[in-house]
Amino acid sequence: MSKGREAAAGGGAAAVLLRYLREQNRPYSAQDAFGNLQREHGLGKAAVVKALEQLAQQGGVREKVYGKQKIYFADQEQLPAASDAELRGLDGEIAERSAQLQALQQSCRHLEAELKDLNSSMTTPEITREIEALRKDCASYTEKLERIKSATNHVTPEEKEKATELLDAILEGYPKSKKQFFEEVGIETDEDHGVVMPATT
Repeated sequence: MSKGREAAAGGGAAAVLLRYLREQNRPYSAQDAFGNLQREHGLGKAAVVKALEQLAQQGGVREKVYGKQKIYFADQEQLPAASDAELRGLDGEIAERSAQLQALQQSCRHLEAELKDLNSSMTTPEITREIEALRKDCASYTEKLERIKSATNHVTPEEKEKATELLDAILEGYPKSKKQFFEEVGIETDEDHGVVMPATT
């Protein structure tokens, strides 16, 4: 490329960059500007860096250095001042965006609360395991109950009545008290175990 073409390309890049920085009105590094404009305008990185440095020297844009990086932005004094109507429009837009932000924050809090409730709830596998454990407990209790019902050492009311009649006959000729007799023989009564028979109707 001849020097004349390089100058023309450099001038074209400077015009594109100046217009872009004024329209966006925000700071950009040379890398960011190159990444945003290369596809649409076919600008090379070297041309972008050179054009930005040229604009900064001419006062078209401002340059700030942060460590090893340079940031470029439009000179605010060269931008037209906003009218009262534009300022009112911006205030309205700010208020609208603030309301949207509050609504989004409230929605986020609601979703976070729902997520917390879901995390504290039992999962389906946990519920399944709990049901299985309860079924096992129920089966165990049922088995114990059946063993108690089928036990051969239970005394029926009729058997108890016959035993009482037999003991009364023995005690008629026994010189000591009924309690002493029971202790000597080793008989345990319902009262010894705190058993109270239900009243019959």
